[in-house]
Amino acid sequence: MAASVTAAAARAAHHAVAALPQIQVGATLPKLVLKEDAPDKPSVSLESLTGKNIIIGVPGAFTPPCSSQVPAYIEKYEQFKAKGVKDIYVVAVNDAFVTKAWKQKLAPEGTPVHFLADDQGEFITNLGLLFDGTDLLGGPRSKRFAIVTEDNVVKKVAVEDAPPDVDKTAADTILAAL
Repeated sequence: MAASVTAAAARAAHHAVAALPQIQVGATLPKLVLKEDAPDKPSVSLESLTGKNIIIGVPGAFTPPCSSQVPAYIEKYEQFKAKGVKDIYVVAVNDAFVTKAWKQKLAPEGTPVHFLADDQGEFITNLGLLFDGTDLLGGPRSKRFAIVTEDNVVKKVAVEDAPPDVDKTAADTILAAL
């Protein structure tokens, strides 16, 4: 019974967190460090980015919609560069082992696209883009989104209406908007 009470309290807290205001155009990214490649080495602070960058939020590494969305960003990386994009970052509420393995699976020959772990969901929470994915994904996850920043100022925010949708955040849609 204690476990069910704890689980219910955790779900309620996640619903409350998901109600935080969503990041808007003109805002700056939160000052939080994400992990790339190694769980014991915080390595990337998106708030310190310069130039034009794209941040893609996905509900879960290895899930079918995410694994079909991200390859287009990898394949079209040079097209994004030609439009002035400095870097592309894929962020998931997963641990660094998972995001690293997912990157290796999607780009076995390597890719300049960065895969970042927000293992506690703190970055996504501060963006106001966390949702309760407990029923399908086991816990809180990122809404599917694409954010375009320039010198850490948000220039565009696209958020899908439902986690499996890949329309507003598709690589071709974001390329066309640049």
